[in-house]
Amino acid sequence: MDAAENAAPATTTSVAEVFRPPGGEWVRVSPVLARAYRIELAISLGLGVLLVCGGLLLIPDVPRVIPMVIALVALVAFVWIWIVIGRRVTSWGYAERADDLLVTSGILFRRLVIVPYGRMQLVDVTAGPLHRALGITTVQLHTAAATSDARIPGLTPDIAADLRDRLARRGEERSAGL
Repeated sequence: MDAAENAAPATTTSVAEVFRPPGGEWVRVSPVLARAYRIELAISLGLGVLLVCGGLLLIPDVPRVIPMVIALVALVAFVWIWIVIGRRVTSWGYAERADDLLVTSGILFRRLVIVPYGRMQLVDVTAGPLHRALGITTVQLHTAAATSDARIPGLTPDIAADLRDRLARRGEERSAGL
């Protein structure tokens, strides 16, 4: 055995340190994003349960307890997802560094995406009808990699516009030498 194999690592890195932005804090998204996701949840789950239970009640041979069980399960799922939405929204964050943008998200499965400015091809800002009504947008970064999914939801329009302009400018600066 040589000395390199016996040598202990100089420092050990914890999993939490891997997801910490170097030299700063994460910029968090607006808590209004949780409200938007919760409204979407209430509409989609509410309509789904209403249609399924209403349809089952119209069938004469279906016991009445089945729609009630479905409604109860949906209510439990609704409460659970409501709580998870709040935690998930607080997990979103981004940090700008000199050469790249870091985006983090996730509760159970943490995710860190690092997008070099020179690899960005397009910066997209979107907002659906509900998000526009609540005053939030999503900034999406597109790169040459098909699997790249760097998006930052829940930004106010002024922050999104500033971030879009900064990222586009940095992307042009970095790709100018190619």
